[in-house]
Amino acid sequence: MTTVGLIGSGHIGGTVARLAVAAGYDVVLSNSRGPETLTDLVDELGERASAATAQDAAQVGDLVVVSVPLKAYRAVPAQPLAGKVVIDTNNYYPERDGAFPELDAGEITSSELLQRHLPDSRVVKVFNNIYFKALAELPRPSGAADRSALAIAGDDAAAKAEVTAFLDRIGYDAVDVGPLAEGWRYQPDTPAYGVPYSATPTDWQRPAPADAEKLRAALAAATR
Repeated sequence: MTTVGLIGSGHIGGTVARLAVAAGYDVVLSNSRGPETLTDLVDELGERASAATAQDAAQVGDLVVVSVPLKAYRAVPAQPLAGKVVIDTNNYYPERDGAFPELDAGEITSSELLQRHLPDSRVVKVFNNIYFKALAELPRPSGAADRSALAIAGDDAAAKAEVTAFLDRIGYDAVDVGPLAEGWRYQPDTPAYGVPYSATPTDWQRPAPADAEKLRAALAAATR
């Protein structure tokens, strides 16, 4: 795997792109406004980065990161993502996305909605519970004492293995939470959302490492 496609290049998508380039990947960025609006980010990232349409980023990516508001998930192109591992960074924020009654009722998770939209892809939920500034500041080499871990969930074991390898290369360990249905354990307003990577629960501007043990404890404390 050498190319990471990004559908959505905002705070989280752009940060993942920076980490991927630093780890030696090529990245193809896209957003809803068009490739020409990504010139500054492409210039910042250098020769390993380019901008394209969402369709093209999906087509050329060996691994594709979907980082768009949940309300826009139906616009993610399905056909070029068939058979691919898709990282889902989405969260459900009703004040931004509008109401999704099945999410409000706990009948399904946001990542399961994306998986349903992409039936031929293998969706893995990750990057959903970390503030983008912490994501940028906390990568560490494999084996480092202060290395942080990120939660992953997915229905395909091989896809989760690929994502775990990607996380390792960009500086993070992985904690496997189980299938996509368990992704609620690190959605907004749970103990694992943001707080483990913060110096204090109310100060997300000061990142702090969260190892696998700390993250597992927070995940276990989640209630529905």
